[in-house]
Amino acid sequence: MKRFLALILAVIMAATIFGGCSSAPAKDEGKLNIVTTIFPEYDWVSNITSGAEDVNITLLLENGADLHSYQPTAEDIVKISSCDVFIYVGGESDKWVDDALKGATNKEMTVINLLDILGTKAKEEETVEGMQAEHEEKDGKEEAEEEVELDEHVWLSLKNASMVCGKISDKLSEKDAKNKELYSKNTENYLKKLNELDARYKAVRDSAKYDTLIFADRFPFRYLIDDYNLKYYAAFSGCSAESEASFETVAFLAKKLDELKLPALMKIDGSDGKIANTVLQTSNQKNAQILELNSMQSVNKKDIEDGKTYLSIMESNLAVFTQAVKG
Repeated sequence: MKRFLALILAVIMAATIFGGCSSAPAKDEGKLNIVTTIFPEYDWVSNITSGAEDVNITLLLENGADLHSYQPTAEDIVKISSCDVFIYVGGESDKWVDDALKGATNKEMTVINLLDILGTKAKEEETVEGMQAEHEEKDGKEEAEEEVELDEHVWLSLKNASMVCGKISDKLSEKDAKNKELYSKNTENYLKKLNELDARYKAVRDSAKYDTLIFADRFPFRYLIDDYNLKYYAAFSGCSAESEASFETVAFLAKKLDELKLPALMKIDGSDGKIANTVLQTSNQKNAQILELNSMQSVNKKDIEDGKTYLSIMESNLAVFTQAVKG
């Protein structure tokens, strides 16, 4: 990956030095060019800048690629290199960003890192009881201390979304002072919607019959779970690349489903549901439903054209959440 990025950056720099003879698309002059990596960032910025005609927003992962497996193309690197504002998550999956920014042709670029905005509120990846650990190749050199890996799925908390949107709005106002009043008004209205939806989640939690969710899948929802003081069990961590659950993992989750007598078993968007079905068949809770929560990790261009928004997805998740905790 590093060699690939280095080659792209060399091409960009050469094009800049020798008169810009690159086949890359030209920067949209006269507009504030904003590049976002994932859908939630794109939708937040779209709401904050709504009504501003001189803003151009680009979503890099518009084909539905997962954040964890995404690799930037040469065209993506060029878009980042010349943009005015670049917004990304900043976790382990975004290690490529450092190299991409080194060759940026716009030295006045504003870079916004979501995990940096959260600061101490960012949570570490964790392994809970019963969770299957990631199988990793070892090179023979054990680290004295394992590097802390932060949970990247910050957008799945409405509280985080409010904090991040406020900061993005401030940064855009600094960059584009003529639209500051518009951005401020849009942000105020959007934060109100986020806070209202957060209050609805809290109301459901306050009247919930169950306080635990079981994910027979990857688990990217820790921020949401913690926001509403819930417990959870899961097959894998949110950033895990594992796709096959061991017998021990299936048996553990099935046992917990029986012990807690939960009405539902959870999976996430994009899952084939095989693990959830196996857990259900292994348990005695044959009437439990398999419910799906949308992690927004693979929203694509068509979904956006069909009207999906961050708020609409979180609204849909609330309906699922309600069913899971109230029965």
